[in-house]
Amino acid sequence: MNIKFDNNTGLVPVIIQDYLNLKVLMLGYMNQEAFDKTLQEKRVTFFSRSKNRLWTKGETSGNFLELMDWKLDCDKDTILIKAKPLGPTCHKGTTTCFAEETDKGFLYELQKTISDKIDNNDENSYTNSLFKSGINKVAQKVGEEAVELIIETKDNNDELFLNEAADLFYHYLILLKAKGFTLEDVETILKSRSK
Repeated sequence: MNIKFDNNTGLVPVIIQDYLNLKVLMLGYMNQEAFDKTLQEKRVTFFSRSKNRLWTKGETSGNFLELMDWKLDCDKDTILIKAKPLGPTCHKGTTTCFAEETDKGFLYELQKTISDKIDNNDENSYTNSLFKSGINKVAQKVGEEAVELIIETKDNNDELFLNEAADLFYHYLILLKAKGFTLEDVETILKSRSK
């Protein structure tokens, strides 16, 4: 693959994306040397225009970007790198340089909504009411929803099956909260198993 580096600067823009959730983390620039070093060391290295030198992301902070995959765009003048961030990407301490902290998807928004209803003791909330009834009731509800999902699995009604799956997942999120854990904690376990 021939990368079309800019004729004047010798640089090409590089979009960095989280390899798991596809969140855009940052934009940087590479010259041929930075690109080659990135491929060789499996850590993203840019050409810093302000420092006028190669700069490996994380060389000071330790928040490296581990190379997972890369692609060229259709014109071969922009690189997309999927990376595993080892800490915040932005120098301001945020996940991205674009201040997007909540784009993991709807399940994470739902987790936050559940947490907010419980943390704010929303008296009109079914979620909070179930949570306040104690861990045994929450666990029992998860069990009931799991059984209902299994029953719907044996039938051919996709709508009922999906609704029971949604009910199970919703109550599972309440159980995670009751146990003091989050989806991120479960992701960490699943990621460790994938190695």
